[in-house]
Amino acid sequence: MAKKTKKIPNHLGIIIDGNRRWAKKRGLASFEGHRKGLDKIGKVGEWCKKRGVKILTLYAFSTENWNRSKKEVGYLMGLLSEALGERNLRKIHQRKIKLQVIGQKERLSQSLQKRIKKAEKLTKDNKEGILNLAISYGGRSEIIQAVKNIIKKKILASKITEDLINQNLWTGELPHPDLIIRTGGEQRLSNFLTWQSVYSELYFTKKYWPAFTEKDLDEALLDYSRRQRRFGR
Repeated sequence: MAKKTKKIPNHLGIIIDGNRRWAKKRGLASFEGHRKGLDKIGKVGEWCKKRGVKILTLYAFSTENWNRSKKEVGYLMGLLSEALGERNLRKIHQRKIKLQVIGQKERLSQSLQKRIKKAEKLTKDNKEGILNLAISYGGRSEIIQAVKNIIKKKILASKITEDLINQNLWTGELPHPDLIIRTGGEQRLSNFLTWQSVYSELYFTKKYWPAFTEKDLDEALLDYSRRQRRFGR
């Protein structure tokens, strides 16, 4: 049962962390941690929707993650492809959720790119919520790409505003995250939503992502509801 809170974040970002450490603690292969982590994504999405979160952005694979072993990267890409498979996509569509992938999609395999295009096309008109999967994503890379987009449009320097940069980010004109949760015990953003997070509330938990529970989500939302957001005023 969801706890009643005074306010719910409209846009929630989550930095998924701790899959490998969760597995190691249990004497399992790191791949088992990633598998459990994938299972958790669907559950957390349902919990968030039930509580009224309209936009959920999940940091699933960073630009830095490409530096891991080829075997691990290959396995992670397989999991992400599975996450965008027919069965999972059908569930997302039935829940009226719009699915978007943000990041350097050109670095992904052609087969994964095709799955992304299919998922985005199928769900583009859904209105019950938005799920952003940040895949091959880096906040600095996003800002660089936004600058390149503006240069291509030959916009004068005097015309460049925060709103213009927002429009050219991978998140487009979506509102910025109200709350960012990071699992796994680390207390940093690690290149996640670098531009968009300047006034986000931050919540760090020691729970590894596969062990993150519905109660943990409620505790984070309750903590958020107690904060006063002044935006520098």
